[in-house]
Amino acid sequence: MTAFFSYLDTPTASPLSIAELMPGTHNLMEYAAVKPGEQVLVLTEHGVDPVVIQAIEAAAAYRLADVHILSVPAFSAGGHDRQPTSPLLPAAHAAADVVISLTWWGEVHTAGLFFDEIARHKARFVSLHQTATAAALATGARFPLDLYFAIEAKATAKLAAASEIRVTTALGTDLTFRDFTTSGHHAPLTSGMWRPFPYGGVNFYPDRTDGIAVIEESTATGVPAQRTTVELTANQVTDVQGAAELKQYSPNGYYMRHALIGLNPKVRLAGGTQFEREKHAGAFYFGLDGLTPGGTADRRGPGHAHCDCQFDAPTIVVDGELLVDEGRLLLLDAPDIRELAERHGPADTLLDPNPRLVLPPRYSR
Repeated sequence: MTAFFSYLDTPTASPLSIAELMPGTHNLMEYAAVKPGEQVLVLTEHGVDPVVIQAIEAAAAYRLADVHILSVPAFSAGGHDRQPTSPLLPAAHAAADVVISLTWWGEVHTAGLFFDEIARHKARFVSLHQTATAAALATGARFPLDLYFAIEAKATAKLAAASEIRVTTALGTDLTFRDFTTSGHHAPLTSGMWRPFPYGGVNFYPDRTDGIAVIEESTATGVPAQRTTVELTANQVTDVQGAAELKQYSPNGYYMRHALIGLNPKVRLAGGTQFEREKHAGAFYFGLDGLTPGGTADRRGPGHAHCDCQFDAPTIVVDGELLVDEGRLLLLDAPDIRELAERHGPADTLLDPNPRLVLPPRYSR
């Protein structure tokens, strides 16, 4: 599987394909709750496909928003480069009602645009991390918003009531998470809120993580050339074997910052980037953060050397109950989810986790 480097090595789309992107960008506008007359800032890196930018701009303009596009240099992986961002970015952010960010690596690991900064402003902030591509907008972004919210609410409730999550994979990952909190909104964005797009998962924050992870792909390594393992005890990384890049990326060591279970059946696995695949129904990823020079874990600020690790086909057990079976999210079979799906079209089509069967636009809203 290709481990993409940046938007510079992702395919671009034919100009005529903009029509195929409009169902997805319509859902993006619904998710961001864009209203007539609002100031919408499209923050894009220089390498993003112009057709994607135009489709998002057109969707916002159709809602009679006032659209502005700011093209910037690429952000560093996981905030590894601590050079302050241009003062233009926070100034434009402060004046916007909606920010739609088309960046490769998450700007949320950058000090000037971290979550606490986002929360201080009125803007609703949507990030297309590694997903500002025609393929992402034509697949996962077409999934009906209300149906996604129903799946997310169900998953969030299950995790919120649980005391233990265990994740295993065929390659040997075996992690147990305890003492965690989770968050979910299940509605369009409100002021000061950040969310990724396409919508795709339930996030949780553990204070106790124990076990071993066999890395399949990560920020620091891409797809590792050799077997790479990470051992965790009491939420801190206690041993790394294999790829030297992991140790070099964060010389002070790591702790487990957060993890996510994917929920969107129409997000791609084959051919998708890491931050696209993480959102696929039944996928799993976790984010390691670099420890401070003093060796402490600090979730209050941006994680410089934040390292996301992706697992495409895990088995996930929540308090002894199977939630994901080798990459298959069992919530998709729930009767209430299937009943809601039928309001849009055939449930077997909408909830089919094979994204190669692209959802027809008539079922996308």
